[in-house]
Amino acid sequence: MSVLVTRASSINRALDEIGDRWCLLILQEAFWGGSTFGGLLAATGASRGVLSDRLKWLRGIDCLRQRHGRYRLTRKSLDLYDTALMAVAWERCHYPVAPQQDFTLRHRRCGQRFSPVLACEACELPVDGRAVAYEPGPGAARDERPVKTRRRSSLPASAVPAARNVYRQLVTLVGDRWTANVIALAFHGIARFDDFHRELPVATNTLTDRLRLLEDAGVLAAQAYQRRPRRFEYRLTSKGWDLFPFFQTLLHWGDRWCDLNGKGPPMLLRHGPCGERLRSRVRCDQCGDPLEAHDVELTFAEEREPTTAGDYAS
Repeated sequence: MSVLVTRASSINRALDEIGDRWCLLILQEAFWGGSTFGGLLAATGASRGVLSDRLKWLRGIDCLRQRHGRYRLTRKSLDLYDTALMAVAWERCHYPVAPQQDFTLRHRRCGQRFSPVLACEACELPVDGRAVAYEPGPGAARDERPVKTRRRSSLPASAVPAARNVYRQLVTLVGDRWTANVIALAFHGIARFDDFHRELPVATNTLTDRLRLLEDAGVLAAQAYQRRPRRFEYRLTSKGWDLFPFFQTLLHWGDRWCDLNGKGPPMLLRHGPCGERLRSRVRCDQCGDPLEAHDVELTFAEEREPTTAGDYAS
């Protein structure tokens, strides 16, 4: 099997496990209570073969367990709930939906409708990626990662069933290894084609495709820095920077569950406003408490009863 050799990154490791579009959709449905094969088939829009393949994969990495015909979340996958909430927050900000497809989030502890916010544990201020510095961690090294043959889906977000899919635009955008990697590198200030290519062992036509995709989505903006030959820098827009909380929670998950060598995080983050090492939590914007999966109720416009995270298999 071919392998990729890249700089160690908890985000890359996490994406290698659950960054596939179909895996993200399956886990999303599990968070909202979906648990049967038929239910997942209808909710994700995947073919039976693709769904079977991804369910087998998610069971293999212990993100789902099957009992009595139902797929249950594990402690590992439940720890992705913060990432799901940050996906919801980004989607609601940038892709308003029709009233019949809308939903509300309610925090059981305070009883209020809320929006999730990523906050620094040290100073409790909301985290802005533009105020974060990076330094090598104890696990800084090179990773050898197997090459997967899954290709970026050409299906638009509109092809994903609308019911209960509350971040289908984000899934369509980042449910591809190279697109997500380009965004993650942009957070570090990488902006030029050659620099992206130096970090990513990817074909130049593939990189060109992903940069164009992100530009069309309004996540990156191209700015010419040289006339002859004409060359561009690709800088994050405000919409792109708003993805930072999603990637930050994914990094935390990768630090915890995808430590390949047991040496700790490959990268440490420092929060500029307080100067402390960045450890963040997703909190309720009404009461300020950290959000736990079973304390969050999600109610869809067309449904009367709220849903919470699906069954948890210990």
